[in-house]
Amino acid sequence: MPRIQRAILSCFDKTGIVELAQTLREYGVELVSTSGTLDVLRQAGVEALSISDFTGVAEMMDGRVKSLHPKVHAGLLGDRDNKLHVEQMQAYELQWVDLVVANLQPVEDLISRQGVTVREVLDQTDIGGCAMIRSAAKNFSYVSVVVNPKRYPTIVHEMRALEGEVSFATRYRLAQEAFYCTAEYDRAMADYLRRHEPPAE
Repeated sequence: MPRIQRAILSCFDKTGIVELAQTLREYGVELVSTSGTLDVLRQAGVEALSISDFTGVAEMMDGRVKSLHPKVHAGLLGDRDNKLHVEQMQAYELQWVDLVVANLQPVEDLISRQGVTVREVLDQTDIGGCAMIRSAAKNFSYVSVVVNPKRYPTIVHEMRALEGEVSFATRYRLAQEAFYCTAEYDRAMADYLRRHEPPAE
């Protein structure tokens, strides 16, 4: 089982994230975080690296592009038992990512605001978070992905019981939940667009 050494945290719902992050730091896990979550962690005195510092590229386009970077997705998607993948990681000086903790702003929150337009909803639609969740879930053989704060105690329990690791069975169940999460998000967005006229060109 892969030991968790590096984690990316990017949460709309910050419930329990500080406590989880503190436990991860106890095990020497390097934390990388997007801006909103990073602010919460630093206010609590938890050491974490910004996603921009990790990738070497500043967030751009009003935050639309921040985690969509090879340093993030190669670290999530690489097959660690594939010699070519390992060599490419080394050649490009990339680092493995072992854990993604991410949750999405519910679509209902986006669409329930008074007078919100289709363009405004689309502007707030999460792309990078969904991509990280899917990349991590696809590679559950090596990566744990947590989309529900209720699962944090499971991660903490297993890391303590397994010396910093998460079992294969748990990673598999977490991947199932992660794919369901992104599928429901996409379904809700599709339903919203279906119910509304297209915006003016």
